[in-house]
Amino acid sequence: MKLKQLIIGITSSALVACAGSQGPENAASSDVVTGRPDCISTRTIRDYRVLDDANLVVTTGASQKYHVSLSRRAHGLRTSWKIGFRSTTGRVCGGFDDIIVDDGFGPEHIRIAGITQLTPEEYEQLLVAFGKKEPATAPAPAMKSVESAEVEELD
Repeated sequence: MKLKQLIIGITSSALVACAGSQGPENAASSDVVTGRPDCISTRTIRDYRVLDDANLVVTTGASQKYHVSLSRRAHGLRTSWKIGFRSTTGRVCGGFDDIIVDDGFGPEHIRIAGITQLTPEEYEQLLVAFGKKEPATAPAPAMKSVESAEVEELD
């Protein structure tokens, strides 16, 4: 009997370890911003900005910004008037908690893949990467005068 419990425990541990690893479908979103995973207190969430169907930036009361990536696309995320976060602890964390999107056809629960705190520079880079802002460009160099060739009139 104890051998059976030991085998079940080892198998369960292996499955949990595999479930926590990042698959290739989430690799693109994590390449944009690197850093340690973070959690957000649900009481401090004040605003959000949708980047695409699977990424958004959440702003807290202290004007701190967090990149929230979802485990799959939320088709109503761009058109929804409101979203919600579901957490049992009062802190929203990637891999454990859900975002709730209600696009008028009923609420959709989507697992949060990851949350990363952003610096102001990382926030700007993220907006550029998702096409929400034009990249900062250097001023154009001054025009150089070029000597032109003489024009000869033909009779």
